Amino acid sequence: MAAYDIERYLNIRSALGASFGPDGDRLSFRMDTTGVDQVWTLAGPGRWPEQRTFFEERVTFASWSPERPDLIFGMDEGGNERAQLYRLDDDGRITNLTARPDAKHRWGGWSHDGERFAFASNRREEAVFDVYVQGRDETGDEATLVREGDGWLSLAGWSPDDSRLLVVESHASFDQDLYTLDLETDAFEHLTPHEGDVRYRSASWAPDGEGIYLVTDEGADTLYLAYLDLETRELETVVDGNGWNVDGIALDDETGRFVYSRNVDGYTALTVGEFDADEPTSFETFPEPDLPAGVAGGVSFDPDAERFACSATGDLDNANVYVVDVETGETERWTRAPTAGIPRETFDESELVRIESFDGLEIPGFFAVPDDAEDGGTPVIVDIHGGPESQRRPSFSGVEQYYLDRGYAYFEPNVRGSSGYGTEYASLDDVEKRMDSVADIAACVEWLREHPAVDPDRIACKGGSYGGFMVLASLTEYPDLWAAGVDVVGIANFVTFLENTGDWRRKLREAEYGSLAEDRDFLEEISPINNVEKIEAPLFVLHGANDPRVPVGEAEQIVEEARERGVPVRKLIFEDEGHGFSKLDNRIEANAAVADFLDEHV
Repeated sequence: MAAYDIERYLNIRSALGASFGPDGDRLSFRMDTTGVDQVWTLAGPGRWPEQRTFFEERVTFASWSPERPDLIFGMDEGGNERAQLYRLDDDGRITNLTARPDAKHRWGGWSHDGERFAFASNRREEAVFDVYVQGRDETGDEATLVREGDGWLSLAGWSPDDSRLLVVESHASFDQDLYTLDLETDAFEHLTPHEGDVRYRSASWAPDGEGIYLVTDEGADTLYLAYLDLETRELETVVDGNGWNVDGIALDDETGRFVYSRNVDGYTALTVGEFDADEPTSFETFPEPDLPAGVAGGVSFDPDAERFACSATGDLDNANVYVVDVETGETERWTRAPTAGIPRETFDESELVRIESFDGLEIPGFFAVPDDAEDGGTPVIVDIHGGPESQRRPSFSGVEQYYLDRGYAYFEPNVRGSSGYGTEYASLDDVEKRMDSVADIAACVEWLREHPAVDPDRIACKGGSYGGFMVLASLTEYPDLWAAGVDVVGIANFVTFLENTGDWRRKLREAEYGSLAEDRDFLEEISPINNVEKIEAPLFVLHGANDPRVPVGEAEQIVEEARERGVPVRKLIFEDEGHGFSKLDNRIEANAAVADFLDEHV
């Protein structure tokens, strides 16, 4: 029996998404004290924070104006992902800047003078994102359409003189292009012509506006930091990841100071430095910040780039905002997100393990065993990430700590297809190789069954989104391995999923899963809905009614088929949620129900 119930663990708070105010004396950040992320501000380390927004819906980002004490934040409704942009003035007044609830709006940043901001939106056509520029005091249809897209456009920021925008076009998860858009001449210059799939991402303008810093895997298996000269179009390596991905770079385009991150076996390694003004690929580095071992990101420089803020989390540390002195590396935690009265020393740490799969490929994963685990008597939860271009990393999870406290072991695999281990590894599950990743799960379970602490008859799987598909596929392909399965907003039928997912996502998803036109028979073959009769373990299906990514019909059809086949199945649908559960009351209800289900069957 756990010392604390699931509600206590779900009340462990997170503080993240920091942004320095224009005077450098305040930070904004997001914290879920009310149950969903809202905007808070803070005037110093450990000081009492002030809540600035009070909505029932989650705030997805917040960004200070570079010149005024107001900020812009994003928020959708009921998980529908059709985010609107709002301005929060210093006096607390809030203005809906976009006022187009039928469309998605993707933030593109403030101009340096704070007079304008940019965003991408699918207002004109649902499957296409265009680029807009809007004055800070304009609203709704007063935004100016500056570039019509024919696919998925997003923005990477304004040039130092505010005359151009850096535009990203995504063709697939592992294939992007970069362009510059001249706001005076409308010239749209393609910077990265290439063949095949190449990633160009995390792009930032150089201080002189004559080049771009970015991470790319052009000619390599892993992402590296590069400099692109805008005149010669020459791409030059700045930092090689040494076998690991350079995940991204944050750059102050006035001073050339930067922070770049590497993903080393799931752990974040930050490098802080300053580029040479005369030689853009040369730089000096400063001492590393002292952050919790785990995952860090969301860098925001103060106005003089003397400090930066970021959020950090680890197995034993819930997410908090830290401020780092650029030159000394001195690190100070500014937020005090509470742990709901649960002592930090009760949290358990995971171990990085590697498991050989059916074809000899090594599958990394994070495995945590409760301190009081009995030999051969410990049940296990195998928690499978979504994506599939995602990665389990050593970040804090209140749900995981709850199960560890209840006596479960917890295993989080990064099967083939996961990001973080190179382009080749990520492509090993594409289209016709899809079920190889499910075979990886089976290999991991066989490894768990041999572990001295594990009860081989009490292993359950759970996962969300694509991870929900992996749960259903694991239950149908390897039915004798499982005591129970939990599918959260998962894909049951690839054909109906692709037919019904948001128009703006279909092309990107077909690049990963296969197309309806060319691969329909294969998609039918591997869809769990067509193999339900093989399921032997009890199944719990949870979904959000407003899910624009994996429509709720995926849950309805798998439940109906499972019941007709005599599979013990439970269903829980939330009418005010989308792709996952953001509201605290819903998360408590969902996780309490899952805990009861696993206690009953595992």
